[in-house]
Amino acid sequence: MSEAVLDDIVAVLPPLLQSLEALGFIARHLNPPDFGRVMEAAGSPDQALQAVRARLAGWPEDFAHLRAPLGAASAAALAAFAGLRAVQNGNGDLMAVFRALRHAQRAQEALYPLAAKLPPVSSFFLDPALRDDAGLLARLAVPAQEHTGIHHDHNEPGSRGGFSLYVPEYYTPDRTWPLVMALHGGSGNGRGFLWSWLRDARSQGAILVAPTATGNTWALMGEDSDTPNLARILDQVGGRWNIDPTRLLLTGMSDGGTFCYVTGLESASPFTHLAPVAATFHPLMAEMADAGRLRGLPVYLVHGKLDWMFPVQVARQTRDLLSAAGADVTYRELDDLSHTYPREMNAQMLNWLGGE
Repeated sequence: MSEAVLDDIVAVLPPLLQSLEALGFIARHLNPPDFGRVMEAAGSPDQALQAVRARLAGWPEDFAHLRAPLGAASAAALAAFAGLRAVQNGNGDLMAVFRALRHAQRAQEALYPLAAKLPPVSSFFLDPALRDDAGLLARLAVPAQEHTGIHHDHNEPGSRGGFSLYVPEYYTPDRTWPLVMALHGGSGNGRGFLWSWLRDARSQGAILVAPTATGNTWALMGEDSDTPNLARILDQVGGRWNIDPTRLLLTGMSDGGTFCYVTGLESASPFTHLAPVAATFHPLMAEMADAGRLRGLPVYLVHGKLDWMFPVQVARQTRDLLSAAGADVTYRELDDLSHTYPREMNAQMLNWLGGE
């Protein structure tokens, strides 16, 4: 690598990664009444990124494989901040904030291929608590196994019913691997929601599946076309990779969390553990669920005290109903969580899935 190109990478990477961390902070702490304070707390790493972005231009063509993802990730991160700043300045609403944050997902997708080439990028895509773990770093230092990493199956933007998949690059078929199927919220898609879980799947060694609903959201009413589609996806993944049938976690956010109940409480559900996040629950679900399925079923329920869409009282009632029906409920109520995804809970869910 030329010294000039290396200098440009050293200049661009820190503000790019800091911008992505700040966008993650905003997404986690987003609460409509506190939006201004959250933006102030996130700082202005985008300004530093904007100042050095031009250094990605004019590289020799031999370095296009580095320039293209860095450029795409930088552009997406800056687009996210531009949308957020517009709302901060009074031009837009909460939906505009959500649209802006989708650019952060695109930035991560653009950047991830460089994790195998640039150590700071690899570190960014790890659980911060494990970034110095010698064993993990040694596993990641080995060339990636065939058919690992990120795959998309009929899951292009705007499509329905497909899925995105992550298989740890150090996967080997000589043992079984836990699987996490993560369901996006009502206005999302699996390709974007994959990034809510990738750090933790990569850090702890789990196969991650992020499907997209067959309709505009999950089949919470009417004909259920999603349950058979999830079964199809699980069969497809299980036919290619060595999945542990005793560690199959179904989790999801908002509508995705509610659909965890809809499909996960069916007697024929293959999932061994359920972890709905920021979800709603109707008492009839407990009454209609198969009693044998509920008895002893591990459920990890996460909700925020600040949730403005599904009040926390609903989660408390759900905890009590499921416990009374015999489920093995772990309840986590987060004081500072609004209706957003608490990515810091993923590692705890994986530990729980593993029996710790």
